Amino acid sequence: MKASPETDDRTKPKSVISRREILDAAAALFRAKGYYATTLRDIASAVGMKAGSVYYHFDSKEQILEEVLDIGIQAVFDAVRDGVEKLPAGTPWRERFCVALEAHLTALLKLGDYTSANIRVFGQAPKSIQERHLRVRRSYEAYWKDFYQRARTAGEIRENLNLTALRLLAFGGMNWAIEWYKPNKGAIEKLAKAYADILFDGAHPVKSASQPTPSYRTD
Repeated sequence: MKASPETDDRTKPKSVISRREILDAAAALFRAKGYYATTLRDIASAVGMKAGSVYYHFDSKEQILEEVLDIGIQAVFDAVRDGVEKLPAGTPWRERFCVALEAHLTALLKLGDYTSANIRVFGQAPKSIQERHLRVRRSYEAYWKDFYQRARTAGEIRENLNLTALRLLAFGGMNWAIEWYKPNKGAIEKLAKAYADILFDGAHPVKSASQPTPSYRTD
């Protein structure tokens, strides 16, 4: 009997392929090629199925894109919020900041294709998807705005510091790590600590003794 197109040696049964496998493949392709240049056929081929079988799981490429975007930011948001909320009451703000930075970096790098695709293809997404996805982004931004404001209220950030610039600087530094980080360059914990030291202390030398700065290679 002739093999079905869904079960021959070149493809897997559509029921065997999970939604997450398709999303993983799509995220990697969006990261490498962008949204416009990635076709449903490309995504299907990456997981070993026929292009038409993608519709068994998703209605369209746009739906796949929307889920990739949401996973990329929501996982980072959840990791940061969970990490900070687990800290004991009274934990110094600088330590909370280190934990938040480390959680952001860890989730960012663990889901590298999703988070990188999120950064690269958001501008290529249809307006309706951008508007829905912006709700998640704005919720995460609001979390950090509140975080910095409460640190300032606690006296850990000076009154005349531009909190928007501080937040954007921290996001830029963390998100760029997706392009250069390699595990052999050092632990994520050390990178988070280095970022926290720079953001809290700046680059200007101080007269008082300070803790040694953790070394971190970028070359």
